[in-house]
Amino acid sequence: MRRVSVNRTNVLVTAVLLLSVLVACGSEGKGSGEGNGSSSLVIYSGRNEKLVKPLLDKLEKAIGAEVEVRYGESAELAAQILEEGERTKAGLFFSQDAGALGALSKEGMLRKLPTATLDKVDEAYRGSDGDWAGLSGRVRVIAYNPDQVDEGDVPDSVFDVVEPEWQDKVGFAPTNASFQAFVTGMRVLKGDAVTREWLEDLKANGAKTYAHNLATLDAVEDGEVSLGLVNHYYWYERVAEKGEDKVDSKLHFLPGEDPGALINVAGAGILKDSGQSATAQKAMDYLLSKEAQTYFAETTKEYPLAAGVTSTVEGLPPFDSLQSPDIDLGELESLQETLAMLQDVGLV
Repeated sequence: MRRVSVNRTNVLVTAVLLLSVLVACGSEGKGSGEGNGSSSLVIYSGRNEKLVKPLLDKLEKAIGAEVEVRYGESAELAAQILEEGERTKAGLFFSQDAGALGALSKEGMLRKLPTATLDKVDEAYRGSDGDWAGLSGRVRVIAYNPDQVDEGDVPDSVFDVVEPEWQDKVGFAPTNASFQAFVTGMRVLKGDAVTREWLEDLKANGAKTYAHNLATLDAVEDGEVSLGLVNHYYWYERVAEKGEDKVDSKLHFLPGEDPGALINVAGAGILKDSGQSATAQKAMDYLLSKEAQTYFAETTKEYPLAAGVTSTVEGLPPFDSLQSPDIDLGELESLQETLAMLQDVGLV
């Protein structure tokens, strides 16, 4: 398997500029990639190489084709595909979140998937136009330090973390794609005015910023902050690595369909114009196979989304018990507006 790196000197600026200015490039004339296409496959992966390379190595063997992977941030790669338009080298886009897939769907860049593929995933976790499907799910949670906070005192709503009692005690990662997708979800659910006010209150309340979810979790465990806004699976990966008795944090799953309990998905879609559709479809079906779904369940500690596979991670709440807000994940595509809001508030 070949690997191609993306120049990531400034992922955030690239994503904002390309998604907001170069969207038109993706809607220019469509090319000739409607046939069965090449026996090789180029994957643009917004998922971290360390996390998914073992799975993509298995995929290459399973589909019997040479696979080249370009890694980068999901928003950056989606913007790159929009810029490339019909000239894109990508045959399959493997995104960390639904928003980047929604952006490509909105511009007509993705190929409609066969019914047999779509039917493997609940309709809540696939594109409303039938051109992308979720592969694994992760839920937003509040990590907390039990030496500083009793479980019963952890907020049951993300809106409560801006109350005065939590001043200087909350950590989050504003440049992380999962936090940005959560903010986009809040915008969809509650509107821009409410979301902007919450972000301003979060900043005014002295919330501390970190580079990513793992750094946020570290801060909770080190006692730098009492609460951290993260995705669930980082904690479960850490427990699997170190043992729960050596992990100095716990998780609180939010009730009541709070925006802070958003279930986002990693997913994939096939590019229309790459000429790799047949090979990309094989890859898509592999990623929804029992082997791949078991990898997500056991290795990355995410929720598998294909029917027939369930997580066996000890202590992980059943997927159907989660109280996520009702949202069309395709509507998370308005990432550039979220990034502009975060910049305007002064959080990135």
